Order: sequence, then structure tokens, then C-alpha cells
Amino acid sequence: MALADQVPLTSGFSASSTGAQVLAAKELAGKVAIVTGGYSGIGLEAVRALAAKGVRVIVPVRDRAKADPALAALAGTVEAGDMDLGDLRSVHRFADQMSATLPRLDLLINNAGIMACPETRIGPGWEAQFGTNHLGHMALTVRLMGLLQRTGGARVVALSSTGHKISGIRWDDIHFQSQPYDKWQAYGQSKTANALFANALSRRLQASGGQAFAVHPGGIFTPLQRHLPLQEQVRLGWLNEDGTPSALAQSGFKTTEQGCATSLWAATSPALAGKPGVYCEDCDIARPTEVGSPFARYRGVEAHACDDEAAERLWALSERILEGA
Repeated sequence: MALADQVPLTSGFSASSTGAQVLAAKELAGKVAIVTGGYSGIGLEAVRALAAKGVRVIVPVRDRAKADPALAALAGTVEAGDMDLGDLRSVHRFADQMSATLPRLDLLINNAGIMACPETRIGPGWEAQFGTNHLGHMALTVRLMGLLQRTGGARVVALSSTGHKISGIRWDDIHFQSQPYDKWQAYGQSKTANALFANALSRRLQASGGQAFAVHPGGIFTPLQRHLPLQEQVRLGWLNEDGTPSALAQSGFKTTEQGCATSLWAATSPALAGKPGVYCEDCDIARPTEVGSPFARYRGVEAHACDDEAAERLWALSERILEGA
């Protein structure tokens, strides 16, 4: 699960593939999935695609006012349960309820996340992006571990991002308590954490035949950008001054249907058997970043996100943080 393991396959899919196309030939009826963030953006598209294949999908919900209308068309095939990733008691209640009532859990897609938000503290003072994107999902996954292991062959998908290139783990100041807060550094750290989490989790699922993978879904316009003002998105090259998608976005960004595809591919592809913990993009295993390439900012995976030692260090540190919360 090091950088040397980042060797693309011939998956038969691409950046333009949709979630429905990825699942078209899969027999998934009777499977059970939990998808966090499954009521907006690419999470909702993943839920739709899974439900269409006969998967029983449970969506943890923080905001019923937003979730209920979004999931209304899927009533009868998709269930919702109350959970807030920033509240450990809420996470534990949801996970315990799932463990007590679900017969199995084949797929856990940790899709929810926040990006580049103003400095916010959650829980016992955690920086919100690390706390929500990584710690909340780790708490959920660990609490569901017994169910995942009993199912056998379960898969966990952690939504990372090319944003991991911005920052590795800030081991001496994870929560920005000593240094000034930087929203992009915080986001990058949380996305590196997601990749390292999948790496470490794979070793803990191995005995039951389970696997975990990290996924970069691609650039997509979703509610993830809600904290970014127009002018910042213009500077990033995503929008024009009038708020319309830029030429870069039109040529490189994905639709939400395409954005969920890599998560669903990682969750179901037999081609990934025996390749636990790898980082995926565009429905394939990602290559290491090509230094000097004009696409290095947008494609590939950095060594710091594929480091076994760092993954185990983060796992141990996160356990201590969660135990002390």
C-alpha cells in the first residue's frame, strides 16, 4: 500500500463514466450500503445508482429539512437515520442502531465532507475539517467494524481529493492551535487523512476479506463549494466573473453522475481484489504524481498520502483523540 502499489489497471471505465455505467453489469440485489452525505451532490447520485440496482441504502442525515425532500423520490428503497459527524454521541447512536438492526453491511461509502470553511471548532475543540472529514468518519467506521467484519468481504470507500496535495498531516499542530488557521491547509490535511485512513483500515479488514480504498472523485460543482465566494472561485479558475463555469471547468469538471463513479467502482470492482488501500481516480488506480507535468496539481497521488508508517501513526493518534473526546 505504498506509492509503488499505485499502478493503474485496465478498468474499462474513464473520467467520463457515470455511476450507472459502472454498476450496469453488477449483481447487487440484497446488498446493504451506508452512504454519508447521501442527500446532496455526488453522494445523492451514488445513492440513486445503488438503489436502482436493488441495494438497501441507509443515509445518515444531519439536516432533515434538506435531506427529506432530496430523498423523497427514493422513499421505499432508501432509508435515513439521524447522525451528525461532528457529534460523537450522535455518531455512536447511529452506528449502534445500525449494528443492532442490519443483517449485514457490504458497502460503507464515507462521502460527506466540508471544504475550505472559515475557522470552526466542533466536538471538544477539533478543527472542523479534520474533525468532520476524518475523525467523524473514523468514529463511525470503527463503531461499525464488528458489522463489517461479520459481513465478510465488505468494502469501505473514503472520499479523499486532489486537495491532499496541499498538505500532509500537521503532526505538531493538527487543530491549528499554535499556528494561524489556513482553510486550504486544513482541507488538504483532512484529505490526506482520508487516504491514510483507508490505507490503515485495509489491514484491519483483511482477516474478514474486507478492503478499503481512497477515492478522488474529480472536480465537480456541488454544495462542497458553498464556503467559497465568487471571486475566490474566479481566482481558482473555476468560474468566470459572471458566475458561469470557466473554460477550465467546462473541459475538466465532471457532472455529479460522473463524480460518483469512482466511489462506486472502488466499492464494487473485482479488479481491486488484492489491492487494498490504494488511492483511485477516474475509475482506476491513480498513478503517482508526475513531477513537472502540467497536470500534477490535478492528477495523481503524492507519496505522503500512501505511506504505511504515516497511516499507522495517524490511526493511533486518531484513536487517542477519539478516546479522549
